[in-house]
Amino acid sequence: MAYFPPVPAIRRNILLTRLRQTGAVSRETAVTLSDAGIINPNGFKHITDLLVKRRIIFQEGNKFYLELREMKG
Repeated sequence: MAYFPPVPAIRRNILLTRLRQTGAVSRETAVTLSDAGIINPNGFKHITDLLVKRRIIFQEGNKFYLELREMKG
């Protein structure tokens, strides 16, 4: 069985946590990755781009945010 390092999952969790902690939950409150406290914001750019493509996080210029939707339930 091959070992696959969990780097993508760790990076995803860090991005989501830091954006949530900084209150980046809308276009108006979007922050740069540096402002969110991401170490080496240009590292693992593919993972960030994939999260944007999948609409997990959103990008406005060089700023990012989460779009928190009300849960229906």
